[in-house]
Amino acid sequence: MWGLIISIVMAIIIGIIGDALVGNDMPGGIIGSMIAGFVGAWLGPMLMGAWGPEIGGFAIIPAIIGTAIFVFLLGIIAKMFKRTT
Repeated sequence: MWGLIISIVMAIIIGIIGDALVGNDMPGGIIGSMIAGFVGAWLGPMLMGAWGPEIGGFAIIPAIIGTAIFVFLLGIIAKMFKRTT
């Protein structure tokens, strides 16, 4: 039970940090940040490997970088859709 809570809290923190690095406004508030954190925690280690400190099953540095990449790509896609509509 505690592992799940720690994972959710870490995903939220990683999502907020990744969003702050990119400067885009992540839609969905805390839930959006949590989803971005989980996607980044999957994407970062897949691209760069799992290295650095690990908390709650997340390799922190690759997860933050993966989240920043994910939020950046989401921002680009959102801008493309805003222009066409």
